[in-house]
Amino acid sequence: MTKKVIHLAMAAVSILIISCNKNSQTTDSAHPSASSENYAGKPITHQYDTQIDSLIRQMTLEEKTGMLHGTSMFSTAGIERLGIPELKMADGPLGVREEVSRDSWAPAGLDTDFATYYPAGAGLSATWNPELAYTFGNSVGEESRARDKDVLLSPAINIIRTPLGGRTYEYFSEDPFLNKKLAVPFIVGLQNNDVAACVKHYAANNQETNRDFVDVQIDERTLREIYLPAFEAAVKEANAYSMMGAYNKFRGSYLCENNYMLNEVLRDEWGFEGVVISDWAAVHTSVNSLKSGLDLEMGTPKPFNEFFLADALIDAVKAGEISEEEIDIHVKRILQLLFTIKSMGGEERTKGSIHTEAHFKDAYDIASESVVLLKNDKNLLPINPAGISSVAVIGANATKKNALGGFGAGVKTKREVTPLEGLKNRLPGSVKITYAEGYQERYAPKKEAIFGDVTQERSTTIDVLNPILLEEAIQAAQNADVAIIFAGSNRDFETEASDRADLALPFGQVELIEKVLAANPNTIVVMIAGAPFDINSIKEKSSALVYSWFNGSEGGNALADVLLGKINPSGKLPWTMPKRLEDSPAHATNSFPGDKVVSYDEGILVGYRWFDTKKIEPIYPFGYGLSYTTFVIKNARADKKVPYLTNDTIYISVDVENTGDMDGKEVVQLYTTKKDSKVERAAQELKGFEKVHVKKGETSTVTIALPVKELAYFDIEKRSWVVEPGNYDLRLGNSSRAINKVVSVAIGTE
Repeated sequence: MTKKVIHLAMAAVSILIISCNKNSQTTDSAHPSASSENYAGKPITHQYDTQIDSLIRQMTLEEKTGMLHGTSMFSTAGIERLGIPELKMADGPLGVREEVSRDSWAPAGLDTDFATYYPAGAGLSATWNPELAYTFGNSVGEESRARDKDVLLSPAINIIRTPLGGRTYEYFSEDPFLNKKLAVPFIVGLQNNDVAACVKHYAANNQETNRDFVDVQIDERTLREIYLPAFEAAVKEANAYSMMGAYNKFRGSYLCENNYMLNEVLRDEWGFEGVVISDWAAVHTSVNSLKSGLDLEMGTPKPFNEFFLADALIDAVKAGEISEEEIDIHVKRILQLLFTIKSMGGEERTKGSIHTEAHFKDAYDIASESVVLLKNDKNLLPINPAGISSVAVIGANATKKNALGGFGAGVKTKREVTPLEGLKNRLPGSVKITYAEGYQERYAPKKEAIFGDVTQERSTTIDVLNPILLEEAIQAAQNADVAIIFAGSNRDFETEASDRADLALPFGQVELIEKVLAANPNTIVVMIAGAPFDINSIKEKSSALVYSWFNGSEGGNALADVLLGKINPSGKLPWTMPKRLEDSPAHATNSFPGDKVVSYDEGILVGYRWFDTKKIEPIYPFGYGLSYTTFVIKNARADKKVPYLTNDTIYISVDVENTGDMDGKEVVQLYTTKKDSKVERAAQELKGFEKVHVKKGETSTVTIALPVKELAYFDIEKRSWVVEPGNYDLRLGNSSRAINKVVSVAIGTE
């Protein structure tokens, strides 16, 4: 038996392996002490502050302001005579973006800026594996340094409020706990390579529609419990070195000049010491932005000297609207960042590496744990190559590449293995592969979005199938032992700057899938997407259904290995897949997308919290994902029976038995419930999870450490977190709708 302790409090993940025997037993007289792998970031350094103050005294006003705004698309001005370098940035949610021209978005046309394409945020979050989040951050950090970058504009950790969000593929989750438990190790891994994470987009930036000006209204409790925890953890646990201010307004003020969010919460309350960088062209004033907490303005498309923190700021200082001492505060923060990442100071700095086999392996490892098995009723999966002679591969997504595409950052890479290529790489030569495109990715001329103004007009798809391609797909399916349809979406359809109109699959794919299923009952449907879609009919008519993602350079190989059984799928959905759009909270409350103002009327009931509290059945619930083996979660117990106090930690242990005939990984999920609360609460909330590998026929014991403080709610009147005394149910299972065991604990008063 393997015994693990996972400490989910704050920044610590603690693991202890004692033994592994097929039928061994353990005792729980006390929770084990554990050697901790601590995802705690190193803070901003202050050892050079005296030198920094001296440098600032030698600067002219023009030199100071040159450090506070972009002087190219992704850098600020250095001061050569003082030995101060440029601050160099790169976009990076999918990997280090290709170089662009200094004064436009045109590619620089280099042959030295290839990088590894990593799985998108949805893929990482579907692993439910903080260790892989650290791997991702560390790997892309090495690539950032190899490209001589100081700041990587990543990770993107906004809560998924609507399934229609154009950047759902890029974000982690609808759940604040899962969100922060992946964000922290990612940031720590990245910054361990002497490059700053720029955590984005701070904050309440949950839609693309009207994102440039929409005024978001959220009550304080919802803000604190749902939308801020990952950002708070990024500061307090990961020590993030920079934060990106979002485009939108919050309670009437743009977030790049929002004193409450930038000064009162971020700096005064959380203790943030890093640099606040604007999203590109998200600044609206000179003096007010700086005084409200912004440090650095980036953007386009006007000349750099016309930025608000350029010539206009110099004029404001000369007019007495702002003091030069105020300018010095922001310059000092940037210099402290440069010293912290060893761009200054003479300390040896990480050299990094890029586009390496080791990094492709990192991308593969993430992708292979992200694939979600949704349905396998007839055990079509895994495919046994020895039992077949032919496979029909159908669908444009079998050959679609997603490293580049859409609006926003992509990656220029020499390697992106498609699903078709992955199957060709993995299947033996004795198996004939026939490819049929099936559907075409086609778009009509763009028109205005029904949800109002957006940064980019939404793409309207042509959803009529080409009859010739359809017939070719049907014939290929009929003549094959097994058919695999690669359907779903892509990064041209799901994109920054516009939200989708509905949940419908584009390009006529539903008709294609249904006709192929009718032609060959041994058809496996593989969705490749970044967000939920309406797959109601596909779920009902198919017997094998898989969900994959925009999964990086090795995505095709990883997906093929899952389909062929080399990898046992262990991914879990990081969001709820609704049966109908109007079942989702932002749409049920008719509070998306708003016009000039959007009010988050669902409050704390975001994602599964809404579905579970309102007893609404989704297509697939949050945390859902099957395996090729079977697991039993049993023997749930707490470490003590007496009441816990506020500063205590509850240790909940369960045995996870692999009752199938294949080694595999299961995610034990812990949800908390308080039925007699004096305040509104969701039916249940995720407060712990652990992914555990269990060999066939064996049992592992998992112990989840739940700090009592994680049970707190935010008291608006007290403006503080309050742990309500009384009884709590700790619900354990492998999805939000598959609870196997319940342990009741009491929380006492101090």
